[in-house]
Amino acid sequence: MKKLLVANRGEIAIRVMRTAKKMGIKTVAVYSTADRNAPHVKYADEAVLIGEAPSNKSYLLGDKIIEVAKKLNVDAIHPGYGFLSENAEFAEKIAQNNITFIGPKSKAIKIMGSKLAAKEAVKAYHIPMVPGTDEAITNIAEAKSIASKIGFPILIKASAGGGGKGMRIVEKEADFESQMERAISEAINAFGDGAVFIEKYVASPRHIEIQVMADAHGNVIHLFERECSIQRRHQKVVEEAPSGVLTPELRNKMGEAAIKVAKACDYLGAGTVEFLLDENHNFYFLEMNTRLQVEHPVTELISGTDLVELQIRVARGEVLPIKQEDLKINGHALELRVYAEDPLNDFLPSVGRLDVYKLPVGKNIRVDNGFEEGMDIPIYYDPMLSKLITYGKTRNEAIELMLKAINDYKIEGIKTTLPFGSFVFEHEAFRSGNFNTHFVKQYYSPEALKEKQEEEAKMAALIAVKQYIEDQKLLRLPN
Repeated sequence: MKKLLVANRGEIAIRVMRTAKKMGIKTVAVYSTADRNAPHVKYADEAVLIGEAPSNKSYLLGDKIIEVAKKLNVDAIHPGYGFLSENAEFAEKIAQNNITFIGPKSKAIKIMGSKLAAKEAVKAYHIPMVPGTDEAITNIAEAKSIASKIGFPILIKASAGGGGKGMRIVEKEADFESQMERAISEAINAFGDGAVFIEKYVASPRHIEIQVMADAHGNVIHLFERECSIQRRHQKVVEEAPSGVLTPELRNKMGEAAIKVAKACDYLGAGTVEFLLDENHNFYFLEMNTRLQVEHPVTELISGTDLVELQIRVARGEVLPIKQEDLKINGHALELRVYAEDPLNDFLPSVGRLDVYKLPVGKNIRVDNGFEEGMDIPIYYDPMLSKLITYGKTRNEAIELMLKAINDYKIEGIKTTLPFGSFVFEHEAFRSGNFNTHFVKQYYSPEALKEKQEEEAKMAALIAVKQYIEDQKLLRLPN
């Protein structure tokens, strides 16, 4: 493999290219008109404009990307995450053009891309699943009868869904029909597919996912878990590894279950198996993400691995260079997704120019970043600027370093999730490890954040006054 094209943008494009360069592989960036001056374009050995700013006119043009790859004699394409990363047709076309797709085979993407097909595939492996329907359902009366048998509260989910879209929690039977109708219409609008399924709603879950890696020689390993319970709008904002609630026994059980899920679809490369963990520490298979995850750096830090390097190696047909027994958890890592969003205004996207953009630096601080000072934030894509990651020998050490890094991260011109990050990492529920996916609903409000910021401002003012008085005393001292 001599040349690799990254079919993505921003921080993940740079992240993949960094490893490729380390391995002596040339890199190709693709970009839209909005990203003409983006760092990933400058970082690559070659860069090609593929279309206009909207993603459906650039980053989602699979045929155009393959055409560019062929023209530049590219050996492999890495899809990153988002965009075409879980598009089975794209993976298939790449293979048909004798280019290596750095990811699983299209069959695995197809199976795991449908929540129902995924459930069907893993059923034979006796992996625990949340009670619910085994097949898609659109008949409201039939669905209501099933829901009553399962028992409320229940969750209605779009079969083709993701990112929290097409999901409805129904607390009581009286609300079922209206919520079912809404879920079906939301699913049609978002995915062009009205199929939904229903399952028991796990009331206070934690979101635990297991990183797996598989080669073409039948070897599958897991690289432990990530805790992803701090979410807003069903999307993760804070992740950590390892989880504070898993015992070694439970970790082994979940790791083995994740390996079985990978085997169930003949998996290849890096994937993530997601589970819900209830308050009694029962775990249930949720879904499998057939790509590299946004939060992969926390796993890299605690396992001492480079997941992108492993992806490239197995895509080249190599045997995995590590065995399960070689892996052990070392220390603790945290990640905050730094979004251009206003936490004081319901996390709505905040557009504008990065008038000031200074990254924190220091030992055990990592920033996977896709922006630089003076850039405008494009409105066309996911509003994530970067990922701020810290590592410590203990969880407390990683938290303290994270708070320092957030404080040292200087951004002006737009609102970001940095203050929200401080709120989370200072909160007693997070620090004690006693939290679940309802953290934001239970503890966070714009008022609480404003109050915290005002307290900090008062404290800073008092320190400044005290310092001023001390300085004045020194000035008045006789020579």
